Amino acid sequence: MGPITLTADGAEKVKTENDYWLRADPVHLRIERGQIMLADSRIFQISPEEAQEFTGLLNRHFAESVGNNLAFLPLQPDRWYLRLAATPALQTHPLSEVAGKNINNFLPSGADSMAWHSVGNEIQMLLHEHPLNQAREARGELPINSVWLWGGGIMPQAVKNVYAKVWSNDVLARALALASSVNFSELPPNATTWLQSAGSGNHLVVLDNLSGKAQYGDVYGWRESLKELEQNWFVPLLAGLKQGRINQLTITTMGEHDTRNFTVTRSDLWKFWRAARPLSTYTKITY
Repeated sequence: MGPITLTADGAEKVKTENDYWLRADPVHLRIERGQIMLADSRIFQISPEEAQEFTGLLNRHFAESVGNNLAFLPLQPDRWYLRLAATPALQTHPLSEVAGKNINNFLPSGADSMAWHSVGNEIQMLLHEHPLNQAREARGELPINSVWLWGGGIMPQAVKNVYAKVWSNDVLARALALASSVNFSELPPNATTWLQSAGSGNHLVVLDNLSGKAQYGDVYGWRESLKELEQNWFVPLLAGLKQGRINQLTITTMGEHDTRNFTVTRSDLWKFWRAARPLSTYTKITY
């Protein structure tokens, strides 16, 4: 196993020569109306001590299993990694894509999928009756009764970089910026603060306040988060566009089935003959 290091901002760097790594994040599974629904760490807390004990249990179990060369590593309490000796033939789905949904639609696929489904079942049986989970339930907390395997792959030799800087609180955005050799900063509290330090060039600002609320069906929380985005980001960004501090603004909305881009320039603001469209024009309702 190669050395593990942490950067000053807490981002993990795993350096190995021959090992293959997957994310193996702690999750809570619950059966609802015949479906197995997944919840991630956005709606539960897990301490470093709990993460160490859970992964220690898994490591001891799989160390004794013939033919299984697996090692779980909790670099962060809610972000675990799985080291493998060989590259599995698996296609996986990111945890953010599965949260709040039925996992049966997102299970790993590929030539090795059946073997990994068995590993997943073993993990669930090990965690189900663990004393830590019994204690969590006694405190009214969700038990950690499974892990979600995702990620992996081979780092590309070169990545095209079109941004001067990436701004986000999301660990995946940070990792992608690191892989692309792009400057990265934590997301400021609002666009007014951001405009004071952004500088020139193309910038990517990741505003993911709505994603968790939408995935878990929190309608009230979604509306309140949208109000905060409007006040803290969209109103100041529009002002910056009118003042000429921003040349072009592109808002990308990422839905479950499609992605849309809405681009506006300063000159577009003078096109008064363009009729405003209702929000319903851009929504798609399915039943």
